[in-house]
Amino acid sequence: MKADRRMPILRRCLLSILATLAAWTCLAFAQVQDKKVFRVGLLSGAARTPDGNAPKLFRDALGGLGYVEGKNISYQARFADGDAERLPGLAQELVGLKVDVIATLGGPATAAAKRASSTIPIVMARAAGDAVATGWISSLARPGGNVTGMTDELVQLSAKRMELLKEAVPNASVIAVLWNAADAGMTLRSQEIEKAARILKVEVQAIGVRRAEEFDAAFKAIARSRPHAMFLISDPLTNMNSKSVIEFAAAQRIPAMYENGFQARDGGLMAYGSSIEDDFRRAAVFIDRIFKGAKPGELPAEQPTRHYLTINAKTAATLGLPLPPALLLRADQLYQ
Repeated sequence: MKADRRMPILRRCLLSILATLAAWTCLAFAQVQDKKVFRVGLLSGAARTPDGNAPKLFRDALGGLGYVEGKNISYQARFADGDAERLPGLAQELVGLKVDVIATLGGPATAAAKRASSTIPIVMARAAGDAVATGWISSLARPGGNVTGMTDELVQLSAKRMELLKEAVPNASVIAVLWNAADAGMTLRSQEIEKAARILKVEVQAIGVRRAEEFDAAFKAIARSRPHAMFLISDPLTNMNSKSVIEFAAAQRIPAMYENGFQARDGGLMAYGSSIEDDFRRAAVFIDRIFKGAKPGELPAEQPTRHYLTINAKTAATLGLPLPPALLLRADQLYQ
């Protein structure tokens, strides 16, 4: 009977000891986490930032989750300056630096990072295109491998952009589409735009570029054909050359659709796409979860939940283009 009475006491003592050990283990892990400086590699096909660091918006997004540069996080950024052929070597540099995660900007950067390492987690931060269609992940729900992050919806988004452009320029029957032909994701997007154009009974003039030096030839080809409108597909290469695209479209008096709000703000006619800030915030959440032990292949990839319509009414007036009131009312941002 005495032995029977002692058993519950021994069990409670054992459970108390185990709980104490678990608490000490958690505390020790937390202390290690506090002392660890996570190394984030950023790989981009775009131009180098003025300070050579990862984009400030990206760093701010991680800062909002408690990561302080110089205290518990550091950055190693590599930029291809529009030359996709440099990306494989830059990706290998980041691998050699033993970064804890690689954040990528653009499809070619994602492809280069994936080829460089099958073990370092890779987070697509922005402009990767449709990661399922390009084969970088197996599915949205179960990416598999070491890649996850932000991806685009290919079909509906391309059709929506074409519909908006046609609504703005109803008489357009020929539209030039300018894109980075070295980017598999953007090539797929251009193909979906052509499909949407056929439904709208619009002819597409497809102009692919692979490096910055090819934009002048692309402009000459577009100027010769005199399309009624133009569409710029955004990736790091075309974004870093968007100023010259906007200036060309203005000089040729061609109304143009873009994918980033800043391009409409800077003089383009209109843009429809996700927010850079939103994408970076979501990418930061992926990185935070990976730092806390999640496996990238088990983190469902995400598509932007909101797209913003930006219209530059001043540009429309300069072009002598009367925009439908219903379209103006739908704008999330209207520059006048």
